[in-house]
Amino acid sequence: MKVLIITYYWPPAGGSGVQRWLKFVKYLQDFGIEPIVYTVDNPNYPKNDTSLEKQVPKDITILKQPIWEPTNILFWKKRKEQKKGVSNSTNSKFLSFIRGNFFIPDPKVFWVQTSVKYLKGYLKNHKIDTVISTGPPHSMHLIAQQLQKQTSIKWIADFRDPWTNLYYNKEFKQLSFAKNKHLKLEKNVLKSADCVITVSNSLKKEFEKNANRVELITNGFDDEVLQDFSTKLDVKFSISYIGLLPKQSNPKVLFEVLKNICSENEDFQKDLELNFIGDISDEVLKEIDLNQLTNNSNFVGYVSHQKAIEYQKKSQVLLLLIPNVENAEGILTGKLFEYLTAKRPILAIGPAKGDLSVILQNTKAGSVIDYNDKVSFKAEILKMYEDFKGNGLEVASKNIDQFHRKQLTKQLAAVIKSL
Repeated sequence: MKVLIITYYWPPAGGSGVQRWLKFVKYLQDFGIEPIVYTVDNPNYPKNDTSLEKQVPKDITILKQPIWEPTNILFWKKRKEQKKGVSNSTNSKFLSFIRGNFFIPDPKVFWVQTSVKYLKGYLKNHKIDTVISTGPPHSMHLIAQQLQKQTSIKWIADFRDPWTNLYYNKEFKQLSFAKNKHLKLEKNVLKSADCVITVSNSLKKEFEKNANRVELITNGFDDEVLQDFSTKLDVKFSISYIGLLPKQSNPKVLFEVLKNICSENEDFQKDLELNFIGDISDEVLKEIDLNQLTNNSNFVGYVSHQKAIEYQKKSQVLLLLIPNVENAEGILTGKLFEYLTAKRPILAIGPAKGDLSVILQNTKAGSVIDYNDKVSFKAEILKMYEDFKGNGLEVASKNIDQFHRKQLTKQLAAVIKSL
């Protein structure tokens, strides 16, 4: 059985967008399914991680076609800035307006017709059972939709994030015609796909309003996070955030609470170490400085996936931030599942009731504190600090095997075969 996977993000792309389907492709053959990957020949990824190329199975077919992206011409200066800090990528109001209103659903839309033509020819000469598209960018779904329409092939649409309800869409200042076009395209994709898969239970419920069939397959962790690095825990009381930190996730209340504790407890101030591994929004940097925490902070910048895992394992506390936006209850960041394996307590900031809260409760790996709950913030941090001083800061997470990438691929294989 063969499946054609249409994805924009593929090694050497860095960041979270590439992980999901790299891992599915890694394990699909174990379940009798041969993956063929279709991706871009001339990518311009915000971040690269060449180490991920080693995880691509050597015996699979990878099809590539060139893409023309208007952002390469219109936003050349902005793209250089994004390379340095993608967390600030929506800060330009004018460029965000252009992006949101004139490139629908995204700037990759110009790849749709050339891809359909190329893949239609490929399908004539090669037997493929199912086509799978993964977004964002959601233009990938438009390619698969046309292939389904013209060839009657079975189609699975994978939504790693929402479409019209994606939290940073507000930054694009979309006019009514653009919003309506997005809604129409999204609805048509959901209705046309033979099956939709997505990453959280809340998103599943949302998509079920229009889709014929929706399956939940979360993100997960793989073997590389289970390796014993023999890393020693940080000597200081380290609270580490690993990944992209946009302004929508700026933990203002946390910084205020940390400042308050530092002013009350000199030992805490000396022991506290904030680590930020990845790109950070300028607004977050300003908030750190405003709360006099700069001297307690380390700004490491973007690192390889392997290096990020090492930081996870040696940190005293792992900080997980859910953007404070509408529909935040359904947001599950990919790093959550790797955090679960690190055996370090997770301090999560987000909606008290949501998909994240359920997972942390079931795995006993940490707790979620609501965005503005200063009292709970202070109590939880002081409790962690007391355990740290007593050499007892640890967790015994459980029920995490269900999130191993191979187990998740088994679920995907069952969905594919069911079609």
